[in-house]
Amino acid sequence: MAKLTLKQIQEQVQDKSIQEAIDYLISLETCGSSVGRLLEKYYRLREKHDKETERLQNMLSYENKAMQEGCTLIAGVDEAGRGPLAGPVVAAAVILPKGLLIEGVNDSKKLSEAKREALFEVIKEKAVAYGIAAVGEKSIDDINILNATKKAMFDAISQLKPSPDCILLDAVRLENIDAKQVPIIKGDSLSLNIAAASILAKVTRDRLIREYDSVYPEYGFAVHKGYGTPQHISAIKKFGLCPIHRVSFINESWLSE
Repeated sequence: MAKLTLKQIQEQVQDKSIQEAIDYLISLETCGSSVGRLLEKYYRLREKHDKETERLQNMLSYENKAMQEGCTLIAGVDEAGRGPLAGPVVAAAVILPKGLLIEGVNDSKKLSEAKREALFEVIKEKAVAYGIAAVGEKSIDDINILNATKKAMFDAISQLKPSPDCILLDAVRLENIDAKQVPIIKGDSLSLNIAAASILAKVTRDRLIREYDSVYPEYGFAVHKGYGTPQHISAIKKFGLCPIHRVSFINESWLSE
């Protein structure tokens, strides 16, 4: 049998799982230095994959506890945009299939924009159900940000079909919800379903803010996403408020200079 070239070997392993690729490379009778380096690469990939699997499994501890208590449809709920000076607060609710591990899912604040965008599509595709809701700046001014956040969460949960029998939330408890609620401090780092919800909420809000940036380009919304950065505050001082600003969040001294 003719000796395989490195390119041919790479073509053989490219569609295999990591372990299948390792087993194949070990089985080769002719293991030159190039094949050895390729095998080392797959060992590193396996180690990385195993660490990621362990991390994700650890993020299922709250979900597993809820299942042990008899719950079968467990939703994670989170929000994005409580702190900005402008734009809506957005909440998402997600029910992931039992035991599903989506590589890379984490607190949205720990992920790059490109990673969040990619995971956004995967989560929507894999979820049993998901809901996304926004509450605008006028309502935030009228009912305050905490109540606006709760409303967005309630509206997102209401979209879930089937309805959850347990809801994991990031340190908030909602009224008028029949399902069991489990508020978790820093839940977006500790629960896989909450982390998935945080990604849906963050990506949705960022997309909305980028649309606003095209309408009000002088404020730089695409850069700071409405948060109170020096650039944003400087723009408010220069141009005043625009329709998407949260008036209750604005320091009056910025408007009097």
